[in-house]
Amino acid sequence: MITLTKEDEPADLDGVTHLSIGASWDPTAGSSGGVLGKIRRKAGTDLDLIAIAMQGPDPVRIAGLDSLDPLGNGSLLHTGDNQTGHGDGDDETVTVEFERIPSNITSIVFVAAAYKRGSAFQRARNISFKVYDATGGSSQQVADIWPSLLTDDNACAVAKAMRVGTGWKLKVINETGKVKQGNEQSLMRFAVDK
Repeated sequence: MITLTKEDEPADLDGVTHLSIGASWDPTAGSSGGVLGKIRRKAGTDLDLIAIAMQGPDPVRIAGLDSLDPLGNGSLLHTGDNQTGHGDGDDETVTVEFERIPSNITSIVFVAAAYKRGSAFQRARNISFKVYDATGGSSQQVADIWPSLLTDDNACAVAKAMRVGTGWKLKVINETGKVKQGNEQSLMRFAVDK
């Protein structure tokens, strides 16, 4: 297992037909103790993993939020919204089947965000992203991406799958920034130029 960083060269995805990115986090009470801390931990926090399909510099489709199959052919699938971070394993996952991605899609940017009002990265602990090679029907974790927790931002551009000729490469971005909560335009603007 390796931990990918933004300093790494883009990884060649030759031979990878299905790639999955999973996001996981643990709910935390932060500095709250007592009853308020128990309530916050039980409620958890709602982070969102979102894949934005790009046509050149323009975002054209979003997988996540309320759209689980935005291309309509199963080539870019989101598992659905985990609103608490409770449970083992990945809380949200996006899977890409490269051979079926329409040719006009030049890249896919994976973003994690405290998108909904009232959610915050600061209410989550142990945020991590896992990269899986799901070629051949079984999913095998091949890498981790760990974002910095020293941020007041509410979005993290995790990685970008880029079409290069007839193949694909995966570049780690791991940059945080701010998006206006509840605003898809702000979220899409954040993914541009990543």
